[in-house]
Amino acid sequence: MLTKDFVVYDDRFRSLAMGNVHVEQLATGFRWAEGPAYFAAGKYLIWSDIPNDRLMRYDETDGSVSVFATPCNNHNGHTVDLEGRLVSCEHLGRCVSRIEHDGTRKVLADRFEGKKLNAPNDVVVKSDGSIWFTDPTYGIDGDYEGDKAESEIGACNVYRIDPASGAVTAVVTDMVRPNGLAFSPDESILYVADTGLTHKADCSPDIRAYPVAADGKSVGAGRTFATSDIGLFDGFRVDIHGNIWSSCGDGVNCYAPDGTLIGKIKIPEVVANVEFGARKRNRLYICGTTSLYSVYLNTRAAKRPAAK
Repeated sequence: MLTKDFVVYDDRFRSLAMGNVHVEQLATGFRWAEGPAYFAAGKYLIWSDIPNDRLMRYDETDGSVSVFATPCNNHNGHTVDLEGRLVSCEHLGRCVSRIEHDGTRKVLADRFEGKKLNAPNDVVVKSDGSIWFTDPTYGIDGDYEGDKAESEIGACNVYRIDPASGAVTAVVTDMVRPNGLAFSPDESILYVADTGLTHKADCSPDIRAYPVAADGKSVGAGRTFATSDIGLFDGFRVDIHGNIWSSCGDGVNCYAPDGTLIGKIKIPEVVANVEFGARKRNRLYICGTTSLYSVYLNTRAAKRPAAK
């Protein structure tokens, strides 16, 4: 019997949710929890508390919560690269940076065509080592999550950082405010959420799907994959079956690979982002507005395909 934390819209969801499993609140007291990233070797999760300019850490071995870093340039989204290093989107720094193995910070990208980036938001690393990130304006729209400033680029795009040269190229240029992003398990599709409704009244709250070109460095024309039923999509993750687990206004929506909304995990706050963790990568960590939650699922995080 599924608990009240799960809502089933399609029987396919029943195989992903388990009976007698509840959503757990692990920590609270944040202003805007975002950007979770899991470090398997250390058995811990880090996430952002953006307005408070700090990174938090949850230790799976004992359930303790601590401050991982502060100040931190108002970090937002994070990911872990192929070498286990933390890759970060900085609102205040207006850049994508990486923490090296010796603990030093390296800026990977802060400009496009000579102009400052807006405020990198979310980031993912592809199997070839390239880094793909979104660059809306939320960190420069005001002083709450960064420093208020005008956009030098005058647009909000999705970019790719080349792993060999470090060159930054625009790969998606048709969104109002690109936000969360992820690849399908075989990396043939790039999914990107558009939260442009915050700035443009007629912007549909969609996740769009872009076919990845044969060279793996660009994408084709996008199509609407799903439209949010409540609130906006933000960050999301993909499981081994190709299902998308996405933040929304009242929890986490689960979409089958065909775009059907098959189920929901109810959370009593607006959800910003999610991440798979635990030894089997079957624990979904959920960043609500002021709290960190988790729930165990009958699925696992998608693995990166082997590099070609």
